[in-house]
Amino acid sequence: MPSKPKPTACLALADGTLFYGQGFGATGQTQAELCFNTAMSGYQEIMTDPSYAGQIVTFTFPHIGNTGVNPEDDETQDPVAAGMVVKWMPTQASNWRAVQELSDWLASRGRIAIGGIDTRRLTRAIRQSGAPHVALAHDPEGNFDVEKLVAAARSFPGLTGLDLAKDVTCAQSYRWDEMRWAWPEGYAKRQGPGKKVVAIDYGAKRNILRCLASAGCDVTVLPATATAAEVLAHNPDGVFLSNGPGDPAATGAYAVPMIQSILSDSQVPIFGICLGHQMLALALGGKTVKMNHGHHGANHPVKEIETGKVEITSMNHGFAVDGQSLPAGVIETHVSLFDGSNCGIRMTDRPVFSVQHHPEASPGPQDSFYLFERFVNIM
Repeated sequence: MPSKPKPTACLALADGTLFYGQGFGATGQTQAELCFNTAMSGYQEIMTDPSYAGQIVTFTFPHIGNTGVNPEDDETQDPVAAGMVVKWMPTQASNWRAVQELSDWLASRGRIAIGGIDTRRLTRAIRQSGAPHVALAHDPEGNFDVEKLVAAARSFPGLTGLDLAKDVTCAQSYRWDEMRWAWPEGYAKRQGPGKKVVAIDYGAKRNILRCLASAGCDVTVLPATATAAEVLAHNPDGVFLSNGPGDPAATGAYAVPMIQSILSDSQVPIFGICLGHQMLALALGGKTVKMNHGHHGANHPVKEIETGKVEITSMNHGFAVDGQSLPAGVIETHVSLFDGSNCGIRMTDRPVFSVQHHPEASPGPQDSFYLFERFVNIM
């Protein structure tokens, strides 16, 4: 029998649990919160989703890396997730769109990954005890100071109280006209007039902006710290609040007053997704809570309460709106069928609504794309 290869990577949990495996991607060490994602595709989109800032992603699907990577599938310019944990080491890419191997791509972007891990055991630990703080190290020589790794995991401050939107938002405003990918043209450009939408970038995924453009929106993106005056200066037909990372209460320190000012100074329709959903809920008087292990995957069933329709959705969030905290005039529109947590709200007397899940389907099913069309119809 061949001897088992010497470990070249180590994942240390704050409780002292150690997982040894084979490293790939960049070398070095990083600390973060550990979550798991159940999607069967879209690992590149997940790694470049700004909502994963401050997190290492465990992929429950074992085949990761087999389609390689290509620049068209990046949701932002560089990977945002701190690292990657997989069961099987990536094999050689086998896909006509691949331009680079996953390991090489991670190495060039400074992201550490570990393979050969019992991801079922790790996922059970996360579900039972909550998302742990971890340290991930990759050393080709296999030299690890375990005590220092555990100490590094314990020193990670966690995501509660962290405003990470300011770290992933755009530096200045810009226009967006690229639409969703379609065969055989790829990404076409939106032409002609459209509803003027100002999108607030708390960590916006490119495919969300593409969905707005495909639905007929003339999109201008503003940084997360934009003021209400700056937003309304564009004379928008609608305001969009994007996805993003971190603690919504921390980002709300500047985002909530801006949203409240827009609500008081105009009748402009508002649509929020993910962190944008949480920002809107806070602005309307609701509260948010940290979840045990969050929702991360592309197979989450969500029920629209008013119609009874069930949608299979893509989700990525570690905080949630407390549905019991919603004030009068704000109703719950969607709930998770996994745990009953809030997945959508709307005002009863204003064209203002938001959802927790990601209707842009990148990666994931397209059951919820109608929400972009609903936003356009409201405008």
